[in-house]
Amino acid sequence: MAADKKLSMADAGDAALPNDFKPQESSSRSILAAKLLGATIVVLALSDALDLYRKLGFVFINEQLLALVLGFGLATVFLIRPFHRGATRTNLPWYDLALAIITFGACLYVAVFYVQIVETLFEKPLGSLAAGTIIVAGVAEGLRRTAGPVLFIFVLFFLMFGLLGHFIPGHFQGRNVATDRLFMYVGLDSNGIIGLPIATVVSIVIAFIFFGNLLNASGGANFFTEIATAAMGRYRGGSAKVAIMASSLFGSISGSAVANVVSTGVLTIPMMKKGGYPKEKAAAIEAVASTGGQLMPPMMGAAAFLIAEFLQIPFREVILAALIPAVLYYVALFIQADLYAAREGVKPLENLTFRATEVLARGWPYITPFAVILLGLFTFNIRPQTAAMWAVGVLIPIALLYGYRGVRMHWKTFFVALGDTGIAVTNLLMVSAMAGVVIGVLNITGLGFALTQAIIQLSGGNLALILLLAGAISIVLGMGMPTVGVYLLLATLVVPSMVEAGVPPLAAHMFAFYFGILSMITPPVAAAAFAAATISGSDFIRTGLAAAAFGWPAYVVPFIFVMSPEMLWQGSAFEVARIFVLSTAGVWLISAGWIAYTGGRLSTLWRLLFIASGVLCLVPGGVVPYGEYIDLFGLATGVVLLTARIGNAKRRAQDA
Repeated sequence: MAADKKLSMADAGDAALPNDFKPQESSSRSILAAKLLGATIVVLALSDALDLYRKLGFVFINEQLLALVLGFGLATVFLIRPFHRGATRTNLPWYDLALAIITFGACLYVAVFYVQIVETLFEKPLGSLAAGTIIVAGVAEGLRRTAGPVLFIFVLFFLMFGLLGHFIPGHFQGRNVATDRLFMYVGLDSNGIIGLPIATVVSIVIAFIFFGNLLNASGGANFFTEIATAAMGRYRGGSAKVAIMASSLFGSISGSAVANVVSTGVLTIPMMKKGGYPKEKAAAIEAVASTGGQLMPPMMGAAAFLIAEFLQIPFREVILAALIPAVLYYVALFIQADLYAAREGVKPLENLTFRATEVLARGWPYITPFAVILLGLFTFNIRPQTAAMWAVGVLIPIALLYGYRGVRMHWKTFFVALGDTGIAVTNLLMVSAMAGVVIGVLNITGLGFALTQAIIQLSGGNLALILLLAGAISIVLGMGMPTVGVYLLLATLVVPSMVEAGVPPLAAHMFAFYFGILSMITPPVAAAAFAAATISGSDFIRTGLAAAAFGWPAYVVPFIFVMSPEMLWQGSAFEVARIFVLSTAGVWLISAGWIAYTGGRLSTLWRLLFIASGVLCLVPGGVVPYGEYIDLFGLATGVVLLTARIGNAKRRAQDA
């Protein structure tokens, strides 16, 4: 379980301490050095979250801090990640030590002399050119070692376009950019590697990841699992409902689908199998529930913080926007698990020895940090990273003095969490740096504008086609890529065309956010489904297909909130309430038809009627002609269908 806890907050988006990195397989000195560097990364980020630098009188440009953190991150990667992913390493090769020193030196040079570098950028001094080139090359290699070949190929593609794009004829022809100017711009400019994506990770995400690690180290995961078991275990299909509730609670703080599966799935998947769910279904339910944690406020995944930074809006607005879609996601999963249990006769959990009141009596202090975060965001309007640090301040005495069921955090655990968090976030640092490369190339070559125009022309300006194209691109990009990487690419490549077509910016970014997350449960890669299948011993492809079926709302809801922004809390209270009721009813009705059970097994005709009435409820009322009447007709039809099925079930029970 210790290893599982390290996985819990790996990248707030998909990677934990990697499978190809096992401490016993590498040099103990390099591991110790990496943990010290990782701890330094976290300390620098937390100091920024607490605004300590300004309070202590230090004055510097933000890019200087980002360059320094990137330097520590690159050095950490080269110390612990072998050249060949998955290779066994018993000592630190000289070339990796050299790469760690060189890349850190280049970043340190930028951090110390950034003001002079900016002032002389157009003169292209040799020192700046060397530093920029080393940083770009180091990020590309670090990305290959942490995230794999897919993103590495993306980086190479965009760098090659930056160098050769002016030879491409037609709409996609780029500006003729000199090689030295390209590497200096991408490596050193605030619109490149040390730009918005990595700034968001350093200033906000690391603080939340550290909070989640501390919570997990002090028994928080056990508390959430037990409260879910006590609350849901006594109902039919209780094992699946426990998995859904536990994963939604824990996932909202972990923000990592794979880490959530590993942390909660080792308990819930065997529980579901024992309760009567087939192993593919058990793994699929856990994968979908764990993936939805990235959608669940208040913490969500790292991409949610990036949305706030891209749009320059308070994070609380992103939380509100995510709330209704996240509820619909879990309502649909819960309904499907419940109806499947009714159809197949899956019983409640047996031998429950504790109640929810008992669990709350033991673990209620663990709710306090979340209340602090919400209070800080919505009442005091403080920055997200400050709210996270408030929560850490509340959690530490709880974890040290109280704990849960004998699991308490010690000061040694606190310092270990610093190092482990720093090592874990190197993946995020590399992915966000990759996004900086893409953004830099798009800006300096003009490719971003060309892509926007090309997508609009290809779709003929038809919003539905733009959305379908964006969804298809995201599914393809999501094959083998972390959620944050998918979102960042969509945000830079596809979202501008959606905004140009009239989609509200928040809805466009949420669309990209949702489809980035779908990569976790969409075959053929489906990392969350793969992790769950490994635990359950089920066939991966069948598990992935079952996960995609259980997670169907995530493929549909983004199209709805683009057409009906009220679902994102963009409208009057009445409109928000209206869309919530209709959407919940629609999801319920479609789920009933999908599972083929309501008041007894449903025939094909009944299934079609339920699904059709649910689809009518989900019709965007403000876009489709007479849409509001169609919604009401669907809702009324659904009520009639449910009444008829319940009446039939009662008559059968009386006859029996």
